Amino acid sequence: MGFFSVLSHCFFDAGIMAWDVLLTVSNLVRRKYPIGDVTPEGHPGYGGHWPEFIPPQLTDSRCSCPALNAMANHGIISRSGRGVSFVELNNHIQATYNFSPTFSSFALHFLARMLKRNFSEDTFDLEEIDLHDGIEHDASLYVSLDAALQPDQSIKHVPFIEELLAAATGKDRDGNDIITTKDCSRILGKRRAVARAVNKEFSLSFSHKIFGSANASTLVTIFGGRVDDLRSFLLHERIPELGITRPPTSWNDYYKLQQDYTES
Repeated sequence: MGFFSVLSHCFFDAGIMAWDVLLTVSNLVRRKYPIGDVTPEGHPGYGGHWPEFIPPQLTDSRCSCPALNAMANHGIISRSGRGVSFVELNNHIQATYNFSPTFSSFALHFLARMLKRNFSEDTFDLEEIDLHDGIEHDASLYVSLDAALQPDQSIKHVPFIEELLAAATGKDRDGNDIITTKDCSRILGKRRAVARAVNKEFSLSFSHKIFGSANASTLVTIFGGRVDDLRSFLLHERIPELGITRPPTSWNDYYKLQQDYTES
């Protein structure tokens, strides 16, 4: 990578972070959308009407990210998980999960750089995301065993998911089980300790701690920690009927939660 490319990436990242600060401040005063009224009109999922859920076929491409797999399972992006456009995925992630444009743009530009692709023109297959120690990393909170133990990172490790859901200590106003920030932090700390002990090839850099913490925080910031919704999402990679209920989630929203997670 040339000097000017590196400089360009630095300016882009700095601009994204500055924009993110503005979005975070605006979230303090913007109204919260009611349940079932977050997905924008004209996008799949508006009014709670998601495209048909179809489990993946053997020849389909899937990855360790349940959010992207669920979008493919519902036909929001290519059902095969192949030939996915970075630009189109950027728009769909924002509309489907109510991620801020800063978060989705930063994450997908990072992915394009990792795969040595052109963000504006190229495509990728979902399985390519699982390049080890790229975005995919050891000590996953809820997805799969470490890559050294399970090379196919699209294969879910169900005991991880069940343990996480059973660890919920919170309740919503209707008495339903809710996963809290402290619950995620506790289980994530356990995952990292166990992975260090059983995986001889274990590695976890600070940047991957950040990615892992961001993944964990989506359970709270995007899904509100609702165990019933997360069971469908994590085990079956199916979007909950009512979809997403939270205001747009930015990098600064994640940072507040990551202060607990990264200490694990």
